[in-house]
Amino acid sequence: MRKTKRHRRVHAIATAGVAALVTLALPGCTAASDEVRAPSPTAPGAARTTTAPAAAPTPPSPSPTYALSTAPRTIPAVREHEPARGPGWKPAPGARVVVAQDDKAALADEARLIAGELGLAYGESAAPRTGDVELSVEGSGKPESYTLTVKDGRVRVNGPDEAGVFYGTRTLKQAVRAAGAAPEGTVRDGPAKPQRGLNLDIARKHFTPDWIKGRLREMADLKLNQLGLHFSDDQAFRIQSDSHPEIVSTPHLTKAQVRDIVALASRLHITVVPEIDSPGHLGAVLRAHPDLQLRDVNGKAVKGAVDISNPASAKLVDDLLREYRPLFPGGAWHLGADEYQALVVRNPQASFPQLARAAQQRYGPSARVQDLATGWLNDRADVVRPSGKALKAWNDGFFAGGVATAAKDIQVEYWTGKEIGARPPLEYLREGRKLVNLNDEYLYYVLGEPNEFTYPTGRRIYEQWTPLVLRGTTPVPASYDGQILGGRLAVWADLSGAQTQDQVATGIQLPLAALSQKVWDARTPQLPWSDFQALAGRL
Repeated sequence: MRKTKRHRRVHAIATAGVAALVTLALPGCTAASDEVRAPSPTAPGAARTTTAPAAAPTPPSPSPTYALSTAPRTIPAVREHEPARGPGWKPAPGARVVVAQDDKAALADEARLIAGELGLAYGESAAPRTGDVELSVEGSGKPESYTLTVKDGRVRVNGPDEAGVFYGTRTLKQAVRAAGAAPEGTVRDGPAKPQRGLNLDIARKHFTPDWIKGRLREMADLKLNQLGLHFSDDQAFRIQSDSHPEIVSTPHLTKAQVRDIVALASRLHITVVPEIDSPGHLGAVLRAHPDLQLRDVNGKAVKGAVDISNPASAKLVDDLLREYRPLFPGGAWHLGADEYQALVVRNPQASFPQLARAAQQRYGPSARVQDLATGWLNDRADVVRPSGKALKAWNDGFFAGGVATAAKDIQVEYWTGKEIGARPPLEYLREGRKLVNLNDEYLYYVLGEPNEFTYPTGRRIYEQWTPLVLRGTTPVPASYDGQILGGRLAVWADLSGAQTQDQVATGIQLPLAALSQKVWDARTPQLPWSDFQALAGRL
């Protein structure tokens, strides 16, 4: 277990008193009068220096009064704030972050992080005192919820789990950054949606480990908890492989770099969701294994698609799934399944007779190519499922009217209604499936803006989008809200040279902030866009 040395604070009492006086001038806290100290009375038994009659005692100054506090300015905004009268809290010399004794091991990372960010000492499990920030895991609220109380010159953050406490520290950090202090009162807060995040295409464009870590830190402050890594596509395969080194592109992330990224994400309560897209988008793999290429009835190769009637195709992909499962210990895995080119032609059975035969052999005479594709998805899910991870696939990998049905535990990552045969969101919802919102109308940041894509704006997300808006601009009925697990902003590098990675970071800053607001609380925000934009700049 890691330990830090305790540093003695010689002037702790004095500095705490000074801090109390300084806080009277905090923004939003107006004192009715200046505090004046009365002369101290002579201690009993002390020698008197004069025999003159004592002067009449000076009437004590009235206690300072404060305006009722207002909610801290944060992104996302807190859902509930109970105002109070008081000076609030700001970091002061000698103040510490302390952790309840029983939570010392669980909250050490969270405590050290917020202590460093606010310039405080980490006091481990010392008894809290005036000026301190105290963290504890307690209560029975919803996952990731927290309570933050500013009272009596101290801050107390508690939640039912470590993630909730961590998000409470994000609120404290932002409040101090926005206004110099955290207002008096109590915040009760928690997310509307359990999945909130960013999807990153590192296959078409190489992003450096440091850049990815920067996005993780940005996400953490916005209370986002998922980073999707799409690391294989037609253009490249971007993570070191031991089972199939022949498919790996240059440059790529080493496994050591990935472990470092995953470790940081874990400390920030972010799940890294890996995606090996199949049976389409496998062009980089096929360059090393052309024998697995799907070909039509005329022998023409189909871009990016493996022949799913060939058992060797399944073996190679399963090798990769098994290899990378332990590299990504988080609780989710993306199977891809989108844009399999065998299914975008007019008559898949006639164009790909080998797939039609394989479908009928497995599922009976009425089976079609789409059934074989569904079987492929289910088989890959069977490889990953024993690890306990939640399973995901793109919405155009789920088909209606077939003999085979996609496993019900696979979450539908709804991104588009524009593909051939795309089904409206209500069809999935009526089947009882869980959906995640990646609506390409609002949430797709596609480099170079090809195919009529335009860069998303934070304002449009902030003012128009909610998790219910899964396709186009029309929301599904609110009765389905419980089946929509959340949403992610997706960066796709279709034209990888169109922007540098720094330009991407700048371009997604406001859209990501707006998304964080709407997946945390889908209600109409109280701040107008101009104020939200200004706040994002300060934070």
